[in-house]
Amino acid sequence: MNDPITQLLKDRDVLLADGAMGTNLFALGLANGAPGELWNVHQPDNVRSIHQAFVDAGSDIILTCTFGATRTRLKGAAHGADVVQINKAAADLARRAASTREGVLVGGSIGPLGQLLKPYGPLTLEEAGAAYAEQARALYEGGVDLLVIETQYALGEVDAALSAVKAVTDLPVVISFSYDRGTRTMMGVRPSDVAGRYTPDAVAMIGANCGTILQNMEKILGEYTAAVPGSRLWAKPNAGLPRVDDGQTVYDVSPAQMAEFAQRAVHFGARVVGGCCGSTPEHIAAMAEAVRSKESHP
Repeated sequence: MNDPITQLLKDRDVLLADGAMGTNLFALGLANGAPGELWNVHQPDNVRSIHQAFVDAGSDIILTCTFGATRTRLKGAAHGADVVQINKAAADLARRAASTREGVLVGGSIGPLGQLLKPYGPLTLEEAGAAYAEQARALYEGGVDLLVIETQYALGEVDAALSAVKAVTDLPVVISFSYDRGTRTMMGVRPSDVAGRYTPDAVAMIGANCGTILQNMEKILGEYTAAVPGSRLWAKPNAGLPRVDDGQTVYDVSPAQMAEFAQRAVHFGARVVGGCCGSTPEHIAAMAEAVRSKESHP
């Protein structure tokens, strides 16, 4: 597939994605439970500052602040009608930060819809497809380079998302599942299920983000590689599991520990590494230094 990730990987063994958007927004004052996606319109400087910090830390790919920017999720915040505006604004903010360093790509973040599909929940396939298509089209029109269908847990929902995306754009797509039950998703999906279903002729990359502990992410990458040897994998783990300390949510994995993980992840086949919840620009800078050295050993 002749996509921008492939072009960058011709010159580099590993690309650096960014770190967390949500937890860094909380650090800037976003209230718990408030949709950070609205900050693309109402507090754009804060969103752009996070993007810029990750670009400065060495990220080759930054993701838009649009994880929950679908009609199904934003209607609860009474902003469902603003989906197109929010996604286009998010793409513009990320693009402006990316433009400050040559070769940085913008990925449009597409998260789960927040409701289960029938028969487990209220959403029909048609409703899911329409919501995903609306977001994907807006991100495409906003100028992103690729789309990242991330933090997913159900094959049926990803099928709906991928079909919708391909119906409205020709952008390359990354599919990333969240294995929040160790090496399984909440719906029982295994890495081998994903590897067998979403082949290189259909998507640019497969992988995992969020989840639990770094050791489990290594197992997940190993299962992907065992299922389809030679797969180009995407890996964005949390900076550990969160705990509450004096009323504050804390992630205990240090930048040095994330850097060590990044080296091991490369051994397991990761071609894009980054961070999810709790990961800061300091984490990404340490990971960038680790994987760009010649010391990438397990």
